[in-house]
Amino acid sequence: MIELAFFQPDIPQNVGAMMRLCACLGLRLHIIEPCGFPWNLKKIQQSGMDYVDNADVTRHADWVAFQAYAEGRRIILMTTKSAQSYLDFAFEDDDILLAGSESSGAPDYVHHAVNGRVVIPMYGTMRSLNIVNATAMITGEALRQVR
Repeated sequence: MIELAFFQPDIPQNVGAMMRLCACLGLRLHIIEPCGFPWNLKKIQQSGMDYVDNADVTRHADWVAFQAYAEGRRIILMTTKSAQSYLDFAFEDDDILLAGSESSGAPDYVHHAVNGRVVIPMYGTMRSLNIVNATAMITGEALRQVR
């Protein structure tokens, strides 16, 4: 089953919204720490509401710990630094879709370690969507392909 991962998130409300997304879709969420905020379930629940209690979340101490978990699986980075549209990408059932940090995306070492990178084509000079909105779009396409 497809899973989602969030690399060093900066905003607790986005973590809550990501947890809600995963709870509603029945997907596991991986949080790759360190987070850019102190882990505070109350702040996270402001966006995730009561859905947070139904989310399957695994926290990883760092990128290395997450890579050990994901060994043998494809990690697909959702990034603005790719020419590969998510609409033209062939997703597989056990892919892990990785979202970068809201403020800085993913560092070069993550870009070099992943198995694929996809982008949402933007209109005109627009740069990016909210991280959870973008993740929802790409996850929807991945699930459509594999189900």
